[in-house]
Amino acid sequence: QVQLVESGGGLVQPGGSLRLSCAASGTIFSINAMGWYRRAPGNERELVAAITSGGRTNYADSVKGRFTISRDNAKNTVYLQMNSLKPEDTAVYYCNADVRIPLGPVFEYWGQGTQVTVSS
Repeated sequence: QVQLVESGGGLVQPGGSLRLSCAASGTIFSINAMGWYRRAPGNERELVAAITSGGRTNYADSVKGRFTISRDNAKNTVYLQMNSLKPEDTAVYYCNADVRIPLGPVFEYWGQGTQVTVSS
């Protein structure tokens, strides 16, 4: 079993910052890509940012220059630093990871989601 546990969401004013964390635990051999998605009310889930095990990153156009994704492979943890937050960033943010289990294939796992609300 593998679990992804997110933390760091909350309420912030426009222009503020938040840092999300997501720690993977359980029977893990290795983790390939990790990423953050979000779903705003009435919208489809969308990719926010992703990072490979080697550190290559990919961002949605809407967050480029404001958000930074990083990871600590030793801790099986991925982070999302969110700066210059806007009301349109309000959403539930989900962590995602492609996990290889020992002597097994790669499975995709999701966190439970953490609410980010940007409002004055």
